[in-house]
Amino acid sequence: MAISRVERVARVVNPRLCVIVGPTGSGKTALSLHLAEAEGGEIVSCDSVAVYRDLEIGTAKPSRGERARVPHHLIDVADPTETFTAGDYSRQARVAIADISGRGRVPIVVGGTGLYLRALLDGLFSGPERSEELRDRLRASEQRRGAGHLHRLLRRMDASAAEKIHANDVPKLIRAIEVCLQARAPMTQLWQQSSEPLNGFEIVKLGLDPDREKLYARINERCRRMFADGLVAETEQVRAKWGADVRPLQSLGYRQALAVLDGSMSEAQAIASMQQGHRNYAKRQLTWFRREPDVLWLKGFGDEAAIQSAALSAASVPIRATR
Repeated sequence: MAISRVERVARVVNPRLCVIVGPTGSGKTALSLHLAEAEGGEIVSCDSVAVYRDLEIGTAKPSRGERARVPHHLIDVADPTETFTAGDYSRQARVAIADISGRGRVPIVVGGTGLYLRALLDGLFSGPERSEELRDRLRASEQRRGAGHLHRLLRRMDASAAEKIHANDVPKLIRAIEVCLQARAPMTQLWQQSSEPLNGFEIVKLGLDPDREKLYARINERCRRMFADGLVAETEQVRAKWGADVRPLQSLGYRQALAVLDGSMSEAQAIASMQQGHRNYAKRQLTWFRREPDVLWLKGFGDEAAIQSAALSAASVPIRATR
């Protein structure tokens, strides 16, 4: 059926933006490649560790071959020594999305970092400037009083923010407490008051929710494969080039590989720790993304033909007339 002039204008005014979310190991990369090749799209990564250069195995970045098949954005955009925030991600991702859409392509945002996705879609508040003096005091307090102290402190200041930040994620806890103290208001309250949502797109959100036992089996095998593929050697190279204290090396997988290099864990212990950590992370991701509105949940893995077919049908948004 022919598309009317009004409908064509509607498509120009409201271009599509596809979003793929889900837990680690659920096949988001496979699904994003399928949609991108079928729909003429380009992929915008939404992963807080994949933004860093020289970290390949532990981040499960798309392979060089996969990146050659479809253009990818927001991968390898920062050195491991740089601080790359959710605000940095939001700004750069919005530029990439506008560029992709402006060239008549479909932006496909894919990843598992919920805070980055929220910053992109809902915007970020204009928080107070960083205070290195305050941050140093908070780090010292965590070391002196033990793990979990900062999380308990944030819970008293902003219970909603504490629910969204893991007790071991010290950098995010410090920033949240810093905002609460300097703004003299809960961070979540400031977020609601001054965020700038992404507008001008017809957004389709797809979520992968495979069977839990099968997901955990995939996660366990993926962790074993990362060590077999050279995760420890990659970690050693990153440490030698950038230093052991860079933030990306504190992420899951790299933290365990450092323990192997330091002799505090055997490889078998490191793999078991990494597997448990990723299973726990998958639970937190699903909890986070289930709060995301308007997600179409697909009960399977992203590399399954039936799931890919369902996703493709959902991603083909009907063209709606505007008047």
